[in-house]
Amino acid sequence: MKSVYVVADNILSPLGRTTEENFSNVSRGQSGIQLQDNKALYTQPFYAAMLQPGQLEGYWNEDSPDNYTKFEQLLILSVQTALDRTEIDITDGRTAFIVSTTKGNIELLEQHPSDAPLQEMELFHTAKKIAAYFDYKEDPIVVSNACISGLLAILTARRLILSGRYDHAVVTGADVVTQFVLSGFQSFQAVSSEPCRPFDAARKGVTLGEGAGTVILTCKEAYIPANAILVGAGAVSNDANHISGPSRTGAELSQAMVSAMKNSMVSSTDIGFVSAHGTATLYNDEMESKALQLAGLLDTPVNSLKSYYGHTLGAAGLIEAIIGMHALQQNVVIPTLGFETLGVSEPVKVSSEMMQKEMKHFLKTVSGFGGCNAAMVFSK
Repeated sequence: MKSVYVVADNILSPLGRTTEENFSNVSRGQSGIQLQDNKALYTQPFYAAMLQPGQLEGYWNEDSPDNYTKFEQLLILSVQTALDRTEIDITDGRTAFIVSTTKGNIELLEQHPSDAPLQEMELFHTAKKIAAYFDYKEDPIVVSNACISGLLAILTARRLILSGRYDHAVVTGADVVTQFVLSGFQSFQAVSSEPCRPFDAARKGVTLGEGAGTVILTCKEAYIPANAILVGAGAVSNDANHISGPSRTGAELSQAMVSAMKNSMVSSTDIGFVSAHGTATLYNDEMESKALQLAGLLDTPVNSLKSYYGHTLGAAGLIEAIIGMHALQQNVVIPTLGFETLGVSEPVKVSSEMMQKEMKHFLKTVSGFGGCNAAMVFSK
């Protein structure tokens, strides 16, 4: 059976333009979350991980970003940086182009309230626009399934490659902090009044973030570097519980976790760490603790990267998986910022300090509105 590997990646976020910059800042305990005073988004200051004014524009070289929205610029710059790190030609007819997002260009609705450019807000239209920038001729694929979109896009790419339809895949995802998104979470009273503290007893809710992540996958040995990460099996499930409230038992997320491990031919004791969804909301973290218990992972270190990036929605699964891959390569478990006292019912081993550990596999989990869950194994 063929194997699928990650041969290039990129993260573009408030913590930097490249994966290396992001991983270095995260390793030093630096968070992208800051107090924002943006009256266009909310009348009062709020915490979020947002790109600073001029930061994104400063990343462009010769090309002009004038014809692209902030969301589109994030995708283009992230994809370009990843493509520069491999010889794969995405115009060869054997490469899938997959875009993951939850809200795409929703900011256009705020910028043009009386005459919104509806076509520009259609996700497939945007995906084709991004693909065309790279002279990609085939139809791209859009994955938009709430906050599991990024990881689900990787899972989809792996399955397409294993099916023989493609040899390679470019998987990219992004979302931006907008008034629409912020007000939506505020309507649930789910936005924290301080930087989020996943799994902590004093957690007050989610902190939003923005950014983009890209991975390039292949099954062709000629493109695979010596230290490439193997993309293991993944699985999805649904709570069938509530449009915004997660399962009260964690059984459904656990099913996805167990299936991902089983189909990757690893056991819970083989997992070096779990990169959890960890939104720092009351119900999500509690649900995840129960899922970890059911999956036999209570003795495994667990972290959440939301305290560095905020919740980047459709980019979260990608950004957090990429950081996890580099942590796996360097045999480290990243700590969860802000965590002090366990605030969930199951005795989860939340990582609170940088830990050096020999390991070969990690498990990434994500969950989202509508009860969706996904889990995936990544290996050396």
